[in-house]
Formats: sequence, structure tokens, C-alpha cells
Amino acid sequence: MKIKNRLAFNFSLITSGVLLGILTVIYFVFYSFVKNDFYEHLKDRAKVAAQLYLEADEISTDSLGHVRERYLDKLPEELIGIYDERNQSFIAHKHQYWSDKVIDDVRRKKHVQFAEGKRQAVGIYYNDNQGNFVILVSALDEQNNNQLLDMAKIMLVAFIIINGGIFFVGRWFAQRSLSPIDGLIRQMQRITVNDLHLRVAEGTGKDEITELAQNFNRLLERLDNAFELQQTFVTNASHELRTPVTSIVGEIEIALNKERSPDEYRHLLNSVLNDSERLNDTITGLMELAQSDMAYTRATLSPVMIDELIWEMHDYWSKRRDAGKLIIDIQQMPDDANALAIMANRALLTIAFNNVVGNAFKFSNNQPVTCTLNVDDSFINISIKDVGIGIPTEDTQKIFTSFYRSPNSRSFKGSGIGLYVTQKIIQLFNGTIAVNSTKEGSEFLLKFPVSKF
Repeated sequence: MKIKNRLAFNFSLITSGVLLGILTVIYFVFYSFVKNDFYEHLKDRAKVAAQLYLEADEISTDSLGHVRERYLDKLPEELIGIYDERNQSFIAHKHQYWSDKVIDDVRRKKHVQFAEGKRQAVGIYYNDNQGNFVILVSALDEQNNNQLLDMAKIMLVAFIIINGGIFFVGRWFAQRSLSPIDGLIRQMQRITVNDLHLRVAEGTGKDEITELAQNFNRLLERLDNAFELQQTFVTNASHELRTPVTSIVGEIEIALNKERSPDEYRHLLNSVLNDSERLNDTITGLMELAQSDMAYTRATLSPVMIDELIWEMHDYWSKRRDAGKLIIDIQQMPDDANALAIMANRALLTIAFNNVVGNAFKFSNNQPVTCTLNVDDSFINISIKDVGIGIPTEDTQKIFTSFYRSPNSRSFKGSGIGLYVTQKIIQLFNGTIAVNSTKEGSEFLLKFPVSKF
């Protein structure tokens, strides 16, 4: 069953239950009122009967009957019984019968009212100068019973019509409320493995549908990153690995063609060493690429305290002999320590930060690198600044492309994968990375939104 039908059904079920309860209460209130009102009529009939039959001693029986027929409207199937102290009937009626138990019960309680099947009866105890009497009156309330039956039929028809109307109105409202989901589904159906760059419309509302669209877009972004990482690994690995390997094989084959001098062998070995180091850098970059992809697919996210990560990075680079000094500058810290936490994968963040710091040392010839932490109400801002060769303005965006190396950096060892991997990792955890560069050095700016825990 679709959600819209389920919502309409549940809404109708709840409404029908409430409506049924209200109609039932109304019916029984009216039923009680009608029954009590008829009991009052029977009680009045009993009192009038006492006046006619017991107080009017001087009136003959025929005259009493005439007065009774003239001044009292006879109730449907009315029966009247007047009994003396010996439970003998004061008047004769061929259909009249009440047991001694009922008569004695009236005498004891002074007033009773009860039902006899569809009939209602009232009994009163009456004191007279001729003695003490029990008067019982019963009749069939045909008019009110018919009205109650008609009322029940009307309520049943109204209940069915109202519930049917409520179901269709509820379904209309549910369909209208859930129509954005239908549009969302149609947009999702158009997204395939080859179209992971597409996004669904999030709308401008703040309801659950907008939240669903936002989370779906974030999922697409992560999947797009993961697929791109995989495609980059497959596409570039063969080319980047084949080039140095081919060069090494070619140089060795040339060297084996004939005997060479020690200087020539030394020169050849240096060339092979350079190609091997290039191959090692490429393999390292590709392994980082594969590691970031693997860590993402496992989705092991947890709160990472950014200040702790920075100090761990400081300890790591302090132990590296081939690196300069990493200077930590804490400018502004939040009052709430939770504001320093980022929902991320700790291993991936470590790779991203170390890539930036490692480049800063490499392109500044191991000069000191400054890492600044500044946290405001909205963002965690991290700056990593070096005094290196700088990056040409036209290359500030290209450096985040896989295997791209700026012309002024090609004299340094590297594969051109590090910053590409770093950007993907930073974006994976809702962060951004940018660079400002001059001839005096480069500054990488990392920004993460403050998490709300």
C-alpha cells in the first residue's frame, strides 16, 4: 500500500473512530432521554389513574371510563393495574397480569420503573382513605422507538458518507503533501552510474522532504567522489606507472648492449635511481588514492577533535629529519570544546593534512611552515603557510587536478596526486580548500563547518 493511501486510511480510521464515539454518545443520550421521558409519562398516567379510580368514589364506573377516554390519550398497548393490600386487582382487565413479586417490590420501594421486553412499566405506591394501593402502568413507546430506529439509520448513513468523504479528502491532502516526493522519485530515477554528478532539487522548505533531498544529494556527492577516485586510479595508474618502468627498462637494455666506462654506468644508475624514485612517488600517491577510496566505502565516521589532530601532526613532522619546523599558532578557540569536533575519518584527514604540510616543506626547501587554527561560531578555519616558490596564478586551480604539476615545481620530486586526493578528502567531510599564493610563498586555507552535537 502506498504511503498516501496508508495515510488516508489511517486518518479515516482515526476520524471514523472519533465520529463513531460521538454518534454513539449522542444516540445513547437521546435514547436515555426518550426512555426517561416515557417513564415520566407512565408515572403521570399512574397518578391520573389513582385520581380517577380511587378518589372519585361518587362517580360510576361507566362515567369514569368515559372521563378516562375523553381526557386521557391512551398510550399504545397501555395496561393499568391497581392492587390492594392483598394484591387483588382493583379494576378488571383481561390482559393485565403482574406477579406478586413485582407488586410487593413496588410496595417496598414506593416507586419502580422497569422494562418488559419492548414495553416500559412504572409502579407507584399510593395511600388512600380506602387503603394502600399499588398502581402499575405499562405501555409500548412505538413513536419514540420508531424515531430511535430512524435516528440510528440516519446516523449509519451519515457515518458511511462522512467516512467516505474523509477518506477521499484525506487522500487528496496526502497526495498533495507527498507530491514533492513523487517529483523527487522521478529525479532519482534519472540518475544512473554515469550521471552521479546530477543532483535532485532540494526546494526552499524546511520539512522532512527537503532534508531527504539534502541527504540524498550528500550521498550522491560521496558516491561521485568514490567513483571518481576509482576511475582516476584505473585511468592514470597504468600510464603513470608505465612511463618510469619503460624508461628504466630502456636504460638498462642500452647499458647491456656493450661494455661501458664506470662514469657511464654511474650516470646510468643515477638515471635509473631518479626513475625509481619517481615510480615510488607515483605508487605512494596511488596507494593514498586507493586508501582514501577504501576508507570512504567503509564509511567509518566519528567525531575528530581538530586541535588534537593538529598537535599529532606537529609531533609527526617534528620527528622527520628531512623536514623543517612546523609552527602551531592557535588564534581563537571556542568556549564549547565540541565545536572543535568534525564528523570525519581520522585516517583520511591525517592524509589530507600531511599532504599539504609535506608540500609546504618540499617547495620551501624545508623552511618553517606555520599552521594557524581559528575557530568562530560557524567555521573551523585552518591555514597552512610556507615561504616556498609560490604557485602561478593561472595554476591555483589546476594543482587540484590529478597528476598535474605546475611548471615551476617540476624540478621537485612528486607525482601530482597529493593535492587532488587532499581536495577530495576535504570535500568528503563538507569542507573546502583554497590557496593564496605569491612569489614569497603559498597559503592553503581549509574550512570546515562547526558541527552541532
